[in-house]
This record gives sequence, C-alpha cells and structure tokens, in this order.
Amino acid sequence: MALTERAYALSESLLAEPLPRRWAHSLGVAKRATSLRPILGRDADLLEAAAVLHDIGYSPSIATTGFHPLDGARFLRDQEGADERVVRLVAHHSCALLEAEERGLREELEREFPMERPELVDALIFCDMTTTPDGGHTTPTARLDEIVQRYGPDTIVARFIQRAAPEIHAAAARVESRMAEAEAGQPR
Repeated sequence: MALTERAYALSESLLAEPLPRRWAHSLGVAKRATSLRPILGRDADLLEAAAVLHDIGYSPSIATTGFHPLDGARFLRDQEGADERVVRLVAHHSCALLEAEERGLREELEREFPMERPELVDALIFCDMTTTPDGGHTTPTARLDEIVQRYGPDTIVARFIQRAAPEIHAAAARVESRMAEAEAGQPR
C-alpha cells in the first residue's frame, strides 16, 4: 500500500469513530498539505502522510503520556514501523518541543526523535495552523486564538501555543513566501 493510502487508513481507524472532529481536522490538514505540492517536490507524499497522521496521538487507544505528538510518534515507530521521516514530523509538529518543555518531556522528545528538515517542519506547521478543528481554512492568528479559547488561558496548551506564536507566524510566512515564489515561477 502506498505511503499516503496507508496513512489515511491508519488515521481513520484511530480517529474517525472516537474523535470525529479530530478526524475532520486531520483530513483538512492533509488537504492543505496537498495544496503545497508546488514547493514540496518529491516530499509531497511524505508531508501529506504526516499531515493526516499528525494528531493520532489523541486516540484513546494509543494515548499514554497525554502528550499527543510523542504518543503518536512512538506508536508509528514501535507499532507500525512507519517511515522514519513521517514519524519525526509527527513528533515535532507545530512547535511540539515547546509543549514538551511545558510537560517536562523535552529531553525525551529530542532524544527519541531528531528534527526533520526545516522546510517540512514549516510546511506542517502551516497546514496545522491554517486548518480549523472542523477541517476548514483559517489564519494562524485565528487558529491560535481558537486554541487558547478552547483549552483555557491557564492551561499547558495555551501557555505553550502563546510561546510558540512567533515561530508559528514565521513558519507560515516562510511557506507563503515559498508558494508565492513558486506561483511566480521563481526558483525556491
């Protein structure tokens, strides 16, 4: 089975029934990833697979630490033998190191999962932070505000996402710049 087909099937099996809204978000993030094909080249399928899998760590059947990037990456590596690059992207999606730090898990995350190439990390941040919880399009600012409101301003998630906001905005700007260059026919 192709990388993306396997990724969609696995994500659906873990999220669709227990967490339908998370599944809708994951589908939206994957759709957003396909829109970046002009700047991804041979990594387009890799990013799409990581995008649809990025939140599987929320699945009640695999959540162990309560930190979904780490739980998802460990499951993909240990149970699924998934592509190493997909695993690294899931582990580090959307500035996960900052949340890991808030949870006392930064050293574990860094030790177990090296960071993927910056352009791909940026692309996954862009896809996740421009997709609503229901899978629609949004802006990074609106998405960050929604996350803080949903979780509450005094939670670990809200603290981390507010610390991550400058990097999230910078990553989105880098992706948008690369897309504009690609659309204008300029080299990346």
